[in-house]
Amino acid sequence: MKIVLSFVVPLVLVVVALVAPANAEQSVRLQYRTSAPGPTTAQSEPWFKLFNDGTTTVQLSQVKIRYYLTGAETYRFACSWAVVGCSTVTGTFVRQSGADQYMEVGFTSGALAPGTNTADLQLRFYRSDWQNFVQNDDYSYGSQTSYADWDKVTVHVGGRLAWGRPNGAEPSPSATPTITPTGSAGVLFDDFSYSGPGDPLLAQRGWSVRSASGGPGVPGATWSPSGISFPGGVLTLDSATDGTAGGTVQTELSTASRKFHEGTYAARVRFSDAPSSGPDGEHVVQTFFTITPLRADMDPDYGELDFEYLPNGGWGEPSSILYTTSWETYRADPWQAVNIHSEERASFAGWHDLVIQVADGRIRYYVDGRLFGDHGDIYYPETPMWIMFNQWFIDLQAVSGTRTYRQQVDWLYYSKNEVVAPADVTGRVAALRAAGAAFKDTVPNP
Repeated sequence: MKIVLSFVVPLVLVVVALVAPANAEQSVRLQYRTSAPGPTTAQSEPWFKLFNDGTTTVQLSQVKIRYYLTGAETYRFACSWAVVGCSTVTGTFVRQSGADQYMEVGFTSGALAPGTNTADLQLRFYRSDWQNFVQNDDYSYGSQTSYADWDKVTVHVGGRLAWGRPNGAEPSPSATPTITPTGSAGVLFDDFSYSGPGDPLLAQRGWSVRSASGGPGVPGATWSPSGISFPGGVLTLDSATDGTAGGTVQTELSTASRKFHEGTYAARVRFSDAPSSGPDGEHVVQTFFTITPLRADMDPDYGELDFEYLPNGGWGEPSSILYTTSWETYRADPWQAVNIHSEERASFAGWHDLVIQVADGRIRYYVDGRLFGDHGDIYYPETPMWIMFNQWFIDLQAVSGTRTYRQQVDWLYYSKNEVVAPADVTGRVAALRAAGAAFKDTVPNP
């Protein structure tokens, strides 16, 4: 594969005969189609269906799908949509001998019962520099836009070839990454014991209360410190609207320093489904997240890791939904997002312990000790980030009467370069409180 040029390099294929499944009971089969059939493209879009024609269940965590490419350019993987859930789908690029490589698609969870299939795996990949490229010289490429059996894409189960004809030399099966805890390189803890948004301790302890205009949220809305308070040592964000942009107040508290990268982030957050006053119905977003600023469209160093709760839906969702989203990059106009998310359509009103572990190429999100999302690959953050809490409105429903929504945060905890289990996080917070610590920051500045 290459940038579009006036010539095409001949392709030499090294293939082997179709290999039978690892055993007669476990028989997998792959179908392929593409939604981008042109010989040149900005991004290739291979779609797969994986079938279990055998008599025993196949654990998807043992499955690797390989799509073979020509050329040594750097590519990035994305899952547009998958019936099994994009949050369970991984994609990496593995170099072969010479200039070739393959895209290896795996799964973090799930099972394929006998006689069933995964249904759509709508995948895509693109050059890291976003240049157009030739795809019709790739070994695994086919121009068909309807699903059909395709043996130029291979399937490996438990490290053994179970379907298809490989291209080129096969390196040893890729290993599943493991997270190895290391000692903490610094801790941030805050119990939010402040008198109000003007308390000088906030700035002294590295916090910034937002008052500047701009996104996200309703254009023309105000970001006001007046909506932030700390009753009883609880960070409280009150965001309100009267249905007009001029009458909309959004709230945000952020660390002033971008010194947070790998490690464990945690906060105890209270989401609310109904407004604390006024009529209900606005599309409000309640958050806990980390972020690196976007320097330019499709900035490869951008990063963002989100908990976002929408009590009244929004973005096409009709009702309560919680998202965890990991971002590679985006462009605002025209909108183009490169991210991956996990979601659950349910009410999350009330207090929740939220944890994000960032280590060894994986981002793991936990809600009350339960693994909620597991992302990685191109979505893994490359640069230090801020930590933020904000509450804002996606749009306005133009209903008369002012309505106020409330999000609260009991505490924040971060341990640099250390993977901390959710139960251990709450134990550490309890110990800090028992020792009378209202604030601690030993995270080194960048």
